[in-house]
Parts: sequence; structure tokens; C-alpha cells
Amino acid sequence: MNPVEKVRNALNIIGASDIEIKTVEDTIFTVDDAARTIGVPAGEILKSLIFVLDKTVPCLVLMSGSNRVDSKLVAQALGHKRSRMMPPEEVLSRYGYHVGGVPPVGYDDELPALLDEDLFTHKIVWSAAGTDHAFFPVGPERLMALTHGIKAKVKKQD
Repeated sequence: MNPVEKVRNALNIIGASDIEIKTVEDTIFTVDDAARTIGVPAGEILKSLIFVLDKTVPCLVLMSGSNRVDSKLVAQALGHKRSRMMPPEEVLSRYGYHVGGVPPVGYDDELPALLDEDLFTHKIVWSAAGTDHAFFPVGPERLMALTHGIKAKVKKQD
């Protein structure tokens, strides 16, 4: 099953068969690419990042595209001491997604999920759907329900 089919299957299983995955020729690899391709502000682009808590526990950090992650806040939000972003090659080997296409759903095991509180200032956010050419729109509240995530303050303050 290719990565987009894996995301489609996951959406169907979790009761989101109504969400339409769109594909484009232009890349959505970076937040700027995605914002330009989709035609929305960077803050509406969903960054799905996989972090590792205390060296062993993977989790999803779902961020507004205009924000950066504070790894200390990620660890604290889930009751751990440390967190770090999982290296891209490990994300690919473990989950089958290249950076730029990492989705918020479509994992064999349910990952704990933290949703950046700034996502909730938008009606819709735009998520990668398995590749850097596929995406789908979803409301933040629905995203929180689909991922069984929690709203958290995880944005790095500059």
C-alpha cells in the first residue's frame, strides 16, 4: 500500500471517509511550498512532526505552519523529561513517510498527539496525506478527535 492509500485507509477506519485527499503536481514539501500551492497563509498549514520522548516513546506534534516547536514543552505536556524530533530517515524506516508528507493519521500504533493551540485560531488546516504532493483539509477540533490528541502549548516563544 502506498503512503497516500495508507492515509486514505486510516481516515476511513477512524470515521473520516468524507475527508477528500487532493493531489497536486507542485510540491508541498515545505510550509512555504504548501501555502503557495494551496493558496492559504502559512499558519493554516499543518506540520505533522514525530518526536521521541525520553529516548523511546514516539509522539505526534501537530503544529501551525508558522510556529516552531519547543521540545521542552512537548516533553512536559506528556509527562516526560526530554523530547527530540525523530530523524527523517527513522520516520521513513519506521512509518513509511518522507518528511514533507508526514500525516497526522496512518500509523500502525496510535501515537500520543499534541495539537499546537494556535491551530484552533483557524477554521480549517491543511495536512499532508502521505507524500509531498497529497493533502487534505480538516478542522482543528475534528483533527483533535481523529488523533485522540490534546490541545497544548508547544510553540517556541521567540
